[in-house]
Amino acid sequence: MTSVKPPPFDARAHRGNDNYSGGVFARRVLWAAGALLFRWSPRPLYGWRNAILRLFGAKLGRAVRFYPSAEVFYPWNLEVGDYTTVGPRVQLYSLGRITLGPECLISQNVHICAGSHDYTKPNLPLVTPPVTVGRGVWMCADAFVGPGVAVGDYAILAARAVVVRNVAPGAVVAGNPARAVRHRDGFGPGEGADARA
Repeated sequence: MTSVKPPPFDARAHRGNDNYSGGVFARRVLWAAGALLFRWSPRPLYGWRNAILRLFGAKLGRAVRFYPSAEVFYPWNLEVGDYTTVGPRVQLYSLGRITLGPECLISQNVHICAGSHDYTKPNLPLVTPPVTVGRGVWMCADAFVGPGVAVGDYAILAARAVVVRNVAPGAVVAGNPARAVRHRDGFGPGEGADARA
């Protein structure tokens, strides 16, 4: 007699996952209204958008700049350091914690993803590994940063880089999957986090 293996994906079980508490659902409904006020504000009103994000639990440093087209999924899972800029159409998928260090530049269409699913289980339960970004990091246009990644201080993520492993301080990474192609002055391979990205 042959044994029957469970299906690789059980859609009905997936829909039954208890990913969010009632309190989180309530905050999501309120944030939907707050996000409209955020999105429809004129570009120069950085302080207004910061105030909205703080109202919903974000921890923001001094002189942070969010463009109005940036998308923040859960503000209460977001921390941003002084003088960091989050550019046009950036997606901060903050199901888990996203921490952006001070003096970072997050360019247009960057996607930082702190949420995924456990593919080893048929119901694909939600997992929320945090994303941590150090000081002075530049993420160029269309870069993607996956769940659980730590990006070291002063690293550069080239345009459309797909970063799924940790990035060493001062590394310049490019490609899919991203790999270190050079290091900024004062940094070398093997320092700090995994330089391969």
